[in-house]
Amino acid sequence: MDTFGGKWKSRIICVLNHHGTLRYSDIKRELVNLTDTMLSAALKELVDDGLVIREQYEEIPPRVEYHLSDKGYSVVPILHSICQWSSIFHHVDETHVLTQCQTCDYKSVSH
Repeated sequence: MDTFGGKWKSRIICVLNHHGTLRYSDIKRELVNLTDTMLSAALKELVDDGLVIREQYEEIPPRVEYHLSDKGYSVVPILHSICQWSSIFHHVDETHVLTQCQTCDYKSVSH
């Protein structure tokens, strides 16, 4: 669970699965209420764990892009199962709203 658990890692995986390759600012835009510190830390851990690939291009200005590795794509069905399970027992009310999970598209982009 350390590999893809926590509040943000699974959501980052979901966003990258849905969109493919994204820059840091694009990931941040997709995730609500995520601080730069938390995004940087989560991306670093996902890269270190081999779930996300970070590609840096030697351009001016520098460009860095993130996308799922094969290992990262292998986690998507697990996250999808968790999301489906939670929707069975989740009742939407004003205090408990599924936000990212409701909008997450688990159809894998071609890689």
